[in-house]
Amino acid sequence: MSLYNEKLIFTAILIVAVIVVMLIIKKAIKRFGLIRSIEVNRRKVIYYLSYLVIYLLASSILAIIWGFDFKQILFALSSVLAVLGVGFFAQWSILSNLTASAILFFNHPIRIGDRINIIDKDYDYTGVIVDITSFFLFMKTDAGKNITIPTSLIMQKGIEILDKIESREEEHHD
Repeated sequence: MSLYNEKLIFTAILIVAVIVVMLIIKKAIKRFGLIRSIEVNRRKVIYYLSYLVIYLLASSILAIIWGFDFKQILFALSSVLAVLGVGFFAQWSILSNLTASAILFFNHPIRIGDRINIIDKDYDYTGVIVDITSFFLFMKTDAGKNITIPTSLIMQKGIEILDKIESREEEHHD
């Protein structure tokens, strides 16, 4: 078997492996989201972030399969990362909001529909969570105002959960 055919076979195996891993990750995120009652739009953000990581890993493996010079790959990668680093430094809030959104998805007890109080000495933010996206938490305050709060700010503030959506659902079933 020629070297070219071996590379094609390894490439096909990689493509199949990437598809299988993506399906497994999608199923796991969906199951986790259903267990924790997480909104579909919030799950999409996590899908996209996980797919990005998978594509980056698959691209690296593909470059190794096809025999790209590792020093050239590292040079190109370091150049791209330097440009991205400058861009992200200028827009640090974008990266921090995406990270905060992922943390809110997996570990934070607040959910859409919960009534919360954001503990802040300057403002009284008490209301119901309307939506949580990759960058913002949307909230309708008790005073009737619609406010938007960056997800990174949610991670920095103390939050008091006044009324969980699960407790309201249990009241309706009783």
